[in-house]
Amino acid sequence: MKLFVPGRICLFGEHSDWASEYRQTNAALEKGYALITGTNQGVYAEVKPHPTSLILNTSLSDGTHYGPHTLPMELAALLAEAEAGSFFSYAAGVAYQILTNYRVQGLEIDNYLTDLPVKKGLSSSAAICVLVARAFNRMYDLKMTTRDEMEYAYRGEIATPSRCGRMDQGCAYQHPILMGFDGNHIDVRELSVPTDLYLVIVDLGAGKDTRLILNQLHHCYPFAENELQKNVQHYLGPLSAEITQAAYQALRRGDAEAVGKLMTRAQREFDKHLIPACPSQLTAPFLHKVLNYEPLQSYIWGGKGVGSQGDGAAQFIVKDEESQQKVIEIIERDLQMSCLKLVIEASRPVRKAVIPAAGFGTRLFPASKAMKKELFPVIDRSGRAKPAIMAIVEEAINAGIEEVCLIVQRGDTALFESFFKSPPPIEHFNKLSKENKVYCDYLIELGSRVTLITQDVQEGFGHAVYCARDWVGNEPFLLMLGDHLYASDEVHSCAKQVLEAYEQAGHSVVGLKETPIEELSNFGCVTGVWKEEASMLSVTEFYEKPDAEYAMEHLHVDGMKTDYFLTVFGIYVIQPQIFEFLEQNIEHNLRERGEFQLTSCLDELRKADGFSGYVVKGRRFDIGVPEEYRQTVIDFRNA
Repeated sequence: MKLFVPGRICLFGEHSDWASEYRQTNAALEKGYALITGTNQGVYAEVKPHPTSLILNTSLSDGTHYGPHTLPMELAALLAEAEAGSFFSYAAGVAYQILTNYRVQGLEIDNYLTDLPVKKGLSSSAAICVLVARAFNRMYDLKMTTRDEMEYAYRGEIATPSRCGRMDQGCAYQHPILMGFDGNHIDVRELSVPTDLYLVIVDLGAGKDTRLILNQLHHCYPFAENELQKNVQHYLGPLSAEITQAAYQALRRGDAEAVGKLMTRAQREFDKHLIPACPSQLTAPFLHKVLNYEPLQSYIWGGKGVGSQGDGAAQFIVKDEESQQKVIEIIERDLQMSCLKLVIEASRPVRKAVIPAAGFGTRLFPASKAMKKELFPVIDRSGRAKPAIMAIVEEAINAGIEEVCLIVQRGDTALFESFFKSPPPIEHFNKLSKENKVYCDYLIELGSRVTLITQDVQEGFGHAVYCARDWVGNEPFLLMLGDHLYASDEVHSCAKQVLEAYEQAGHSVVGLKETPIEELSNFGCVTGVWKEEASMLSVTEFYEKPDAEYAMEHLHVDGMKTDYFLTVFGIYVIQPQIFEFLEQNIEHNLRERGEFQLTSCLDELRKADGFSGYVVKGRRFDIGVPEEYRQTVIDFRNA
């Protein structure tokens, strides 16, 4: 298994994580907020299980090599190494925390590349901790969320002599996040940006004493006894919170100029309020020389210090990709300082939808012998009769999808082409009403968005999705079932709700529905941890058609009624990495119930990239069984 964990850079809100912990003593202090994002650099590793030991090889960006370090997977040995404070202590501390709570064996971790600079405020030690937590989670399928990996990484690091703040392990998230801190409580909100944002990180090549900075600032808590201490608390409290929240909104808008102005303001306020608390470190002449260097100003929107501040590193948000390169050239040429590129990438829009429609409809035999089940008629809200597949395609198009792919049997291509691509014969067209003649044009326009791809052999849902691999390309895509109709309970359609959930989560999303236990055997089921109660879920397991006993023991979600579970609604937004897992199953003939299924591959994608669930506000109609189809004909028009 290969893993990558990025470094993290604190865009806004430095020091607010530990400062807010003092709210446990002084409730009048403001909650803390920090905006952080992963870097393009990080730690790369190959991981495999080991029966008895934790083994770590590490290579750093400066050419330094550590290891191999080997420890038995025993609590006492791991804790002793963690407390010793060596480089290996971070890995040992995390392994100690994991072994305390899970029955696991060991790991062999080859951290073959680290291109992340160390001791520059980019959380290199936290990245190692997250790497170890993630390796245990994915190798032993511990069903941790990203939040859980972050928490175990933090516990592991504080088992060492390091006393990092709570934001460092935010590098567990590869997307920008807003972290909220209130005593020991942490809130994490992921965010996406609508356009690429370009930053430059500058290694100032000087030195700073982070321990001295923290020591002096901690003296200002929990209660302010003089004006200096009040100023520190004011900046790290309400002022930092205000700036960080404003930056969060600017990032969501993709407003780089506003982010730059807020960076400049944040640095100005930091200097005013915090330099007097530790002038020997925070006066930072190298930092301010770079921030104010005149040749840079026409290329940047703004800049500030990084991490604990001082002369460690600086960050700029620049105007565009060309400006990013120009800033780096100027700094390296004029100031002889090294730089890193950082791009906060825009979430890729979902343009394509895949709808498998190649099944035999065996549960609807013999009607399905005469007509494909996807072409069974339904009546929509306007009273118009249409085939079910048309209603599904319209659901996708109306949600903003540009192109739709139908997966069909080879013998059915002409049938679907006739409906979506061809006008009716002229003798039939002439018999239509004026309204329906106009509607024919709409059908042809709708059909221009539809591509037909054949599934030559029907070998399962996963195989059907895999047939769309070349058509999808390297894009996220909407996946809908060919025998499910949907009706929303709110203004936005069901498909639109799931697409918006994807934009919020930044990774794959499955639509969910609360379902009583007696119906579970008909659906795929998920479990996880709520991000937003009864709305957004961090998925920790997918399971196809569970029986009641397994569901009660493994799949119930906290906060739900005892006999209710979350089942798959029939709408997904999936990252293109899913095709890699489908390909592995097909190449190695890994079948479930005789077919290549999607559910197990979704679970592999969950482990690799995270997966969220969204409880859709709406109804699904399954036309794949006679009784459900009968009820759909009755209910869909009024839904």
